[in-house]
This record gives sequence, structure tokens and C-alpha cells, in this order.
Amino acid sequence: MPLHYPTGVLTEHRWTRAHAGLFDVSHMGVAFVQLDRRSPDAEADHRRLAELIEPLVCGDLRALRPGELRYSLLLNETGGIVDDLLIGRPTDPAQQGSLFLVVNAATKECDFALIAETLGGAVQVDRRDPWGMMALQGPEAAPVLEAMCPGVSELGFMQFAPHEWREQSILISRSGYTGEDGFEILLSPAVAPSFWNALLEDARVRPVGLAARDSLRLEAGLPLYGHDLGPETSPIEAGLGFAVHRRRRDAGNLRGHARLACELAQGPSRIRVGLRVLEGAPAREGAVIARDGEPVGVVTSGGFSPTLGIPIAMGFVPPSLSAPATRLEVVVRDRAQAAEVVPLPFVPHRYVRHTHAGDMHALHPRP
Repeated sequence: MPLHYPTGVLTEHRWTRAHAGLFDVSHMGVAFVQLDRRSPDAEADHRRLAELIEPLVCGDLRALRPGELRYSLLLNETGGIVDDLLIGRPTDPAQQGSLFLVVNAATKECDFALIAETLGGAVQVDRRDPWGMMALQGPEAAPVLEAMCPGVSELGFMQFAPHEWREQSILISRSGYTGEDGFEILLSPAVAPSFWNALLEDARVRPVGLAARDSLRLEAGLPLYGHDLGPETSPIEAGLGFAVHRRRRDAGNLRGHARLACELAQGPSRIRVGLRVLEGAPAREGAVIARDGEPVGVVTSGGFSPTLGIPIAMGFVPPSLSAPATRLEVVVRDRAQAAEVVPLPFVPHRYVRHTHAGDMHALHPRP
């Protein structure tokens, strides 16, 4: 995916908010993890696979319904985030005992190696590296895709199902990383280029690059792995406590359970917040966050918001400084600029939810 197309970042960003932006996200890590041996009992196979994978993540996979996606986090032994990912349960009864995974591009080799090594010969990891994956995002995404794949509008946020296009099977989920309604589509190499071109034949669709994808997800308050999330960051610090399922907490079988339990009971030492920069240039990743000239935190994502017309940022500060309207400073080029804490997301989400749709980001998250 290029940084931007000839129209430029601002145009691409605003087009996605008003119409439908098309992103090539084939760099993401996609795989089906399936039991090596299945039984005639589809539900038993799903429970068995969920029990094998759950120790690696913080979510409740056992309760996944067919066709439901869930946002979750791979954790290390100290409760830090190895990666954030989507996990889905296929709709086809013949595919029970299989889970659909989408992980971040930069971590996919380590993620899939961790799963394969931990679960040993009990599962097979069927990677779809050569396949194409694209995201169609924006308020006109649903009518555009419905014209090509009738019935896709029936999906709710965080639901997925197979569809056909030109006698080829494709997998479509109602998900994305912009805060807008939209879809992510997985296709074989044989059909991906023609599907991309067919979408672009619709006047409501334009291609969008990596830079606008980042500005859109920042406005949506969505953390990015390697920037706002990392192996030293816990789900509680990152404001992703909704992804730590109560059943898993109560059972105490989470990786890093002692740390997570302590942070849930006593509060973390830092927390991710949104910042509105009140003067000067945008604060980028690594900028110091200060209070009365004293460093109190660091910016992890920042830039200019095309929708709001102001610089915005996310970063970590002590909980005592995390309340909305708290006045802080961000240090840009050795100059302290006024900033204040604001609620996340910066721009409201416009997800389309139907009954029983899974919730990737009950608060404001993902990949």
C-alpha cells in the first residue's frame, strides 16, 4: 500500500469520511488455525480449539458464535501485549474446530510461530500469505459492496461470512480500522486484482493509502501496535480492559494474571489518553508530555486531524492526570505547547451493529 495516491492524504482522508475509501491491506497476517483431528461433534471441536488457544490471549473464545469476530490480545508472561488481533469462528458447520485470525503485518511471523510452537501438533496453521485483503471503508461502503455481493449488508459490525463473486468464494467481514462503517475482504490471488478494479469502477470509491489510514485510525482513537501498544504495555494501561474477559480473569488462567489483577484492583501506573494540542505544530510519537514543565508521559501517536482541523495525539500519563480537560503540555522542537486531555475517540465511530454482533471496541479499538 503506498503512502498516498496522487490525490493526496487530505483528499483521501476526507473522501473516506464522506464516501468509500479502498485500502490494500494484503500485508496483514491472515491464517486459519484448525484442529489436526476433528470429531463428528462440531461444538465439541470448537470448545477444544478455544481451550487450546485461550491461554495465549485474554478473550473468551469459547463463547464465539458462528460468524462472529472478536478483538483480542496476545499476551506475554508478564501481561504485556505481544500483538492485537481479530479472531473469528466460521459459519460453515464443516469448518468448526477452525478459527480465522488476522494479525499485524510486522508481528505475523512471531505470532504464528508462537501459536504453532505452543499448540504443537494439536493444530495446523493454514496461512493465506499469497491472498489479497482489502478494506472498503466509509458511509457508502455498504451500498457499493451490496451491489457486487448481495446480502452483505445483513452483516453487523464484527460479523463475517463467505460470499461469491464471479463464481469465486470470498470472505467478507464488517470491520475495519477507520472508525467508519466498512468491510474487510479476503480473496484468492486469482480474483483479488479484478475485484479491486471492479470496486474502483464505482464513482463512490477511491483508493486510499497508508498515511490516511493512520490519520483515520488516530481520529478514531484506535491504538496501533508498535506505537501505542507493545510488549511492555498491559491491556489495562492501554485502555483495552474490555478485551480482558471476566471469565478468564476469575479463572486466573491469563498470561500475566498477577499484574493484570493488581492493575484492575489498584489501577495502573499510567494510562492511554487523548490529547488536543491547543497551539503550535502537531506532537509526533516520542514527544514529551509535561505538567508545569515536568515530564509526566510520552506521546505514542500524533498528527493533524483533517476532520477537526486541529493537532491531536495519544499518549500515556499517570491516572491522576487522565481526566478530560486536564491541562498539560507537549514538547515539540524543544518548545512546550499547551494541550488538554480529551475523551477518546476524537471523532465518533459509525459502526453498524445488528443483534448479536460482536464488539471489537466497546469503548473506542484494531488490526
